[in-house]
Amino acid sequence: MISQSIGRREFVKAAGSFGVLAATMKENLFANSLAAPVPWPKLVGSPVLDSLHPVIDHSRDVRTHFKKVQEVAAWMAYEELPEPDYALPLGAGDGKRDETIDFILTADLIDTAFTDFSNQQKFQVDFAGRHWSDSDALFACMKRALDSGIPVLDGKFLAQATKPELQKIFAGNIEMPMLDEKMEVLHQSGKVLVDRYGGRFHNFVDSCSPRLYDNGKGLVDRMVTEFPRFNDVSEYDGHTIKLFKLPQLGLWLVYSSLRRSGQFRIDDLDKMTAFADYIVPVALRLMGITSYSPDLEHAINSHQMIPRDSRQEIEIRAHCVYATALLSEEVNKLRPKDMQIVIPQIDARLWTHYHTTWWPHHLTKTIMY
Repeated sequence: MISQSIGRREFVKAAGSFGVLAATMKENLFANSLAAPVPWPKLVGSPVLDSLHPVIDHSRDVRTHFKKVQEVAAWMAYEELPEPDYALPLGAGDGKRDETIDFILTADLIDTAFTDFSNQQKFQVDFAGRHWSDSDALFACMKRALDSGIPVLDGKFLAQATKPELQKIFAGNIEMPMLDEKMEVLHQSGKVLVDRYGGRFHNFVDSCSPRLYDNGKGLVDRMVTEFPRFNDVSEYDGHTIKLFKLPQLGLWLVYSSLRRSGQFRIDDLDKMTAFADYIVPVALRLMGITSYSPDLEHAINSHQMIPRDSRQEIEIRAHCVYATALLSEEVNKLRPKDMQIVIPQIDARLWTHYHTTWWPHHLTKTIMY
């Protein structure tokens, strides 16, 4: 305890010393943790998870702590963790299979980067008496456009949409971040839809195997090969790291919207991983499941840009996928056989609880998530 008679200068000096000591202890803790053995999830057959070994084995700035995974699983296993029944806003899709698929996968093309990287302001929209933010704001804008007769689900429209048209469709509190890049994505993907699938995503889905991965015929297999914008990969020390955030997320939302009606199925749902974005890594970091090097902590907390495809960015995303796979496995060890979960249920639990936190997330300017 510091004596009450200590002067203000002495107290500040002492507090500064404590801060330096804490920072040094934290740095040493991170450095020491690098020598710990690395367990691996038993899940096999996911090209995403299978590609992560080089990152997890040789990370320099991010670490996953297995003991903490087990600690969190010990209480999270007793939460409900339901399979989400996703409902598009304001009756979009109206429960119809083809329209729901078209709406979700068209939105999925640009379901990314809703923060102005210069000032951290989020894209928001007021529509139909409600306030919408982030992805929900994107969906609200698309529903608003459809209600106005704009064919935003038609590949022909997407392939030719002008920037003024998109500025009108996505009018909000700020211009939608990275609108130029998103326009290019819509042009490229719209052309693929027109040339091969009658301009609609449901025709693409109908042409695929009802599996995520099926020797090149599965849904994710073909999304990442036929639509370049979904090919979410990075190079790490000469290895190709597959993360596939948006193709997996889009299919998960379609599944969650239509599963009760039996209008859409995924036969290998257990091969789906977490959707490595900005928010889930924050949840893992705050729970102590992951930790960052002092240099990376400082960069994030001071709102420095973490470049796309940099070692630090890849490690953040790879450990997000890896840690949630471990957590899902540990949770299932504690749950009865009829209450087993898949990894996206853990992702949903973390994202819904932390997407409004004020804790800073890493800033990476990218259209991949």
